[in-house]
Amino acid sequence: MNFLFVSADAALITDLAWQVHREGHDVRYYIEAERDREIGDGFVPKTDDWRAEVDWADVVVFDDIWVGSDIGTGALAQELREEGHAVVGGTPNTDRLEEDRGYAMEVLEEHGVNTVEQRVFRDFDEGIEYVRRNRAPYVIKPLGEVQNVKRLLYVGNEDDGSDVVEVLRAYKEAWGHRMKGFQLQRKVEGVEIAVCGFFNGETFVDPVNFNFEHKKLFPGNIGPSTGEMGTSMFWAGRNRLFEETLGRLEPWLAAEGYVGSIDINCIVNEHGISPLEFTPRFGYPTITLQEESFESSTAQFFYDLAHGNDPDLSVHNGFQIAVRIVLPPFPFTDEKTYDENSRNAAVVFETDSREGVHIEDAKLVDGQWRAAGESGIPLVVTGKGETMQEARRQAYDRVDDIVIPNLYYRDDIGERWISGDGDRLLAWGYLGPADE
Repeated sequence: MNFLFVSADAALITDLAWQVHREGHDVRYYIEAERDREIGDGFVPKTDDWRAEVDWADVVVFDDIWVGSDIGTGALAQELREEGHAVVGGTPNTDRLEEDRGYAMEVLEEHGVNTVEQRVFRDFDEGIEYVRRNRAPYVIKPLGEVQNVKRLLYVGNEDDGSDVVEVLRAYKEAWGHRMKGFQLQRKVEGVEIAVCGFFNGETFVDPVNFNFEHKKLFPGNIGPSTGEMGTSMFWAGRNRLFEETLGRLEPWLAAEGYVGSIDINCIVNEHGISPLEFTPRFGYPTITLQEESFESSTAQFFYDLAHGNDPDLSVHNGFQIAVRIVLPPFPFTDEKTYDENSRNAAVVFETDSREGVHIEDAKLVDGQWRAAGESGIPLVVTGKGETMQEARRQAYDRVDDIVIPNLYYRDDIGERWISGDGDRLLAWGYLGPADE
């Protein structure tokens, strides 16, 4: 089969393209961002003009909602589907779920999903005054293109909201020219878990994926926010957690004709489920770990998904974890630091095995794996097991076999499940059958 992968902004989908290519299918990969165009070199065939390849492709795959600094891949995917092409991608309305957080909450409420108290502001002073009048801890979530600067997400700690006020003042000075708006969301305590389903244009595919993001840079969930430092997950049926969140959006997604992965991150406790935000696209490194847990063909799955078929998906029955291997100055941007410490850094393996090792921002030069691009995220390393502890052991044993100067990573991915999150979710009844 012929697969066309399109990164209309940064290169994100390289590993999935590589996996499909390794399964014996023809792949062409387009990357719009000039700084990222070397990513995947030597691993996957490239193209300089994705539109010229559309008629060649049996499946077109978009990896994100962004076209440069604007949302727009949903419109591209919808246009191609109307022309009769099989596409993994969104629609203008599903793109908006991520870009416009207020709209996302409206869609949830219209379909009977309880939401967290939240308000959207376009003016910093109005937001500051709101917190002063309604003293409580809040989460600050930037809107629009600047939301990709993950360290700007701030979770308040003070009961009177005073720290949120100070952060908003700082953002007004430093980011006021770029941050066109932000959402203030009332902070909720509980277990953070994401519900992720693959949608074929008409219905969700079984099974459903449940995953736990680890966004802070350092172990113990401290430090600046990153896109993500690692993920732990498992697969299950349509339990209560699914039916009370994504399950209620099934008719809406069918009316949209959405095709692909959609994820809703939630805080849950003994009182209920509080959805926080959507990812109406692949998550990273979530898709890498999902792909690792597929025991059936990855290419056939996405072919069937894009063509509206009911994919025969077989997955690992247990737990999986993914660990991002990063280099300086991640998660910050500093060209001099990157040039001195990380650019073209060689990846050395102490064994011949490459099991569970996935590429993110990497290239292959004369048989040597090297860091590529500008972000400093060359690899994702995964592990699987019957228990979360076994999955952790396998992943970190694989990490120990990799040598890159100046690499760093979190060594606690999956520990939250072991230390109590799993027991709490089971005790609250979220992971059992939906009818219990």
